[in-house]
Amino acid sequence: MSALFPYIVTILIAWFSAQALKYIVSGFKRRNFKESLGQLYLSGDMPSAHSATVVSLLVLIGFHEGFGSAIFGLAALFSAIVMYDAMMVRRSSGEQGRALTQLLIATKSNIKLPRVAKGHTPSEVAAGAILGLFIGIIVILATA
Repeated sequence: MSALFPYIVTILIAWFSAQALKYIVSGFKRRNFKESLGQLYLSGDMPSAHSATVVSLLVLIGFHEGFGSAIFGLAALFSAIVMYDAMMVRRSSGEQGRALTQLLIATKSNIKLPRVAKGHTPSEVAAGAILGLFIGIIVILATA
């Protein structure tokens, strides 16, 4: 088995688990699972798939390479940047995009409506990070 295998596995499990949970949460909120199908591949909402992915990878690196290693430090920085970006940059840009869309509709503008990417609230990022922590630990235990 390749040394890369557990890293790829944890990334895939974290991403797909978070996207599946988004679908389930959205389906219950809307009381319509068919309308929530987009949650299987879209960004935004609960939990953050980006956070789940980077934290699961961070945990795996910590256990395999050591929590004091340079690569763990790099992974921690990478995780912090990704989660900060999800909460601050993408969330802000998404709110601006929604406001711009409303303005274009209200003014009956001929300008094509922009695609609005959603960011995350702090609780969505925290939920993704917790999910990633558990997935990282499960992968470590399963591949030990």
